[in-house]
Amino acid sequence: MSTPSLKGTGTPEDAWWGPGGLDEVPARDPAAVRPPGRVVVVAPHPDDEVLGVGGTLAVWAAAGTEVAVVAVSDGEGSHPGSPTLTPAVLADRRAEERRAALAALGIEAAVARLRLPDAAVTADDVADGVAAVLRPGDTVIAPVTGDGHPDHDATALGAGTAAARAGVACWRYPVWLWHWARPGDVSFDGARRLRLPGTAVNAKAAAIAHFTTQIAPLSDDPRDAAVLPAPVLARFRRDTEIVWGPR
Repeated sequence: MSTPSLKGTGTPEDAWWGPGGLDEVPARDPAAVRPPGRVVVVAPHPDDEVLGVGGTLAVWAAAGTEVAVVAVSDGEGSHPGSPTLTPAVLADRRAEERRAALAALGIEAAVARLRLPDAAVTADDVADGVAAVLRPGDTVIAPVTGDGHPDHDATALGAGTAAARAGVACWRYPVWLWHWARPGDVSFDGARRLRLPGTAVNAKAAAIAHFTTQIAPLSDDPRDAAVLPAPVLARFRRDTEIVWGPR
């Protein structure tokens, strides 16, 4: 088992299509697994919901699914010590990036900002925040357990707790798992490979492009380096997304 590390460029995209990788995950049309009610996507940071399941959300929204987003943190800690943007300004920028990205997916989502501290998210706080948003018949979509980033792992636990208490389904999506793990590390039991139509692939690419504070340097200062350089973004430009949920 690999030890989660979020440094560097991570596992090459080609490795995920090798033995034991994504080709072996059962493929489905996202429209065929569309939940019957509202979808509540829980995102540890602005952009996680788009990176993880943006294409699938675009397909569902086009078919009439109501989407709500629980924004766990505002992502103000993505550039510690930046000489260019203060944490408060960065939080506002990232909130606007999310709004534009969701619009590119065809989604006008209600966003509940929990404003938990970036890099110090706790599962109990996530559980309370998600519980306040849930309605009967919702489907929660949250990071996969063991995604590898502390905020993601706390969000996974808290969102799962809230869903269980409310008696609603909880699906899972990966983000950082693609970075640190390799195919042999991951159990795809219960996973589905959702094949995105070209319209959804293009919409997701357009959405990702709105996250300029993450995909491009803020300045030439090393503290302002891009969080999501090209090799990392390659894993989110696929024509497929992975979710763990109902068969």
